[in-house]
Amino acid sequence: MKVKLTLQMIKAIKPDERSTVWDTEIKGFGLRVNADGTKTYILKYLFQGRQRWFTIGKHGSPYTPSAARDEAIRLLGQAKSNEDPIKARKAERAAGTTVAQLCDDYLSAAEEGRLLTKSDRPKKASTLATDRGRIERHVKPLLGKKRVVDVTQKDVEKFMFDIAAGVTAVNVKTRRHGRAIVEGGQGTATRTVGFLGGVFTYAVKIGLRGDNPVRGVRRFKDRKNERYLTGDELRRLGHVLQDAEDAWKAYELERVAWIERNRSGEAPTPAAEAEDPVAIEALRFLALTGARKSEVLELTWECVDLEYGYLRLKDSKTGAKAVPLGKAAIDLLRRMPTIAGNPYVFPGKLQGQHLVGLPRIWERLRGRAGLADVRMHDLRHSFASIGASGGDSLLMIGALLGHRDSRTTQRYAHLANEPVKDAADRISGMISAALGSRSKTPIRTGR
Repeated sequence: MKVKLTLQMIKAIKPDERSTVWDTEIKGFGLRVNADGTKTYILKYLFQGRQRWFTIGKHGSPYTPSAARDEAIRLLGQAKSNEDPIKARKAERAAGTTVAQLCDDYLSAAEEGRLLTKSDRPKKASTLATDRGRIERHVKPLLGKKRVVDVTQKDVEKFMFDIAAGVTAVNVKTRRHGRAIVEGGQGTATRTVGFLGGVFTYAVKIGLRGDNPVRGVRRFKDRKNERYLTGDELRRLGHVLQDAEDAWKAYELERVAWIERNRSGEAPTPAAEAEDPVAIEALRFLALTGARKSEVLELTWECVDLEYGYLRLKDSKTGAKAVPLGKAAIDLLRRMPTIAGNPYVFPGKLQGQHLVGLPRIWERLRGRAGLADVRMHDLRHSFASIGASGGDSLLMIGALLGHRDSRTTQRYAHLANEPVKDAADRISGMISAALGSRSKTPIRTGR
């Protein structure tokens, strides 16, 4: 349909299906009408022999038919002067885009599943939360106001050294019972620069700049993840886990007796060392399998194959995978009760929900065991450490931990013919013995 685009005519158009009305005065200038009633001015033109489409803007302020027609004339003149209007607009937008705006766009793209990980999968919620924290606590405070096109390699280097020096370190209250503790250090600096590199790769992809300023920046060596529990440390942890479980069972017995007395007298309270037995078993399972925290907490009974001794996970950091289980891990699963209406192996206190609050419980337990520098994820490293020091190949360890990239397993190379299933059985058996033993029998680990 061709007609002179006027304000009166445009108001009279009733949306039906998507259609385009072409202007009779300016060739290629038109109005796109969508079924939802929105109306957008467009321009179709030729540039270097190729047909191009340019969206001028939506009908309304600032674009009236007259203003949109004037813009179309300007754009056609630009194309005639051998300057592509589309590339010119991208350059204009890029020139004004700040790092903070880029980060917001990056997060939106990731949340919508438009950015994939190395495993060709959308980022998980936990990864997005980490990304958001790095942006809000480090990137925006240090680089947020700079234009994307102005960031240099020197800026990135200064960014890294500032984080390492603790410039962005904070310890502030965020909610009624929440607190944000952001630390500096070389490990934090290195990982944040690595993340920034991904953000600028995205900037290159969408045409905001032609190069990545993070490339070539020499980072600190990240040693934070190289922590393995010794045999003595595993025993100490095992004693603390058992004492916490026993204290809770004693409390439950006292509570039953109190109820049987018609609740007469003061209600019993858990001892200071008492902890939820479900949380204790979840921590033991982490140690016995080398699984990730999210894999254990979100584990449902439908993914447990006790007959063949496997966890058949439908989703994980690296996608669907089968995790072989040793006898000690299988025995733990067999003693876990099932709760009607709750699909989780490690159920929480709320109906139908999995266990929550495990990090806080871990902090208390590791403190009692004298392991203040040990993270929950170090149980995974310790599982691999014992396997490597026991003679299992890196290929075997990578299979046990579910690594897709062999380079990930190389961190255990300095520690290192059986089938994968036998290796899982032996490693979990050794850890189980350490957790339950009070003897001084040495256990070989990566230290």
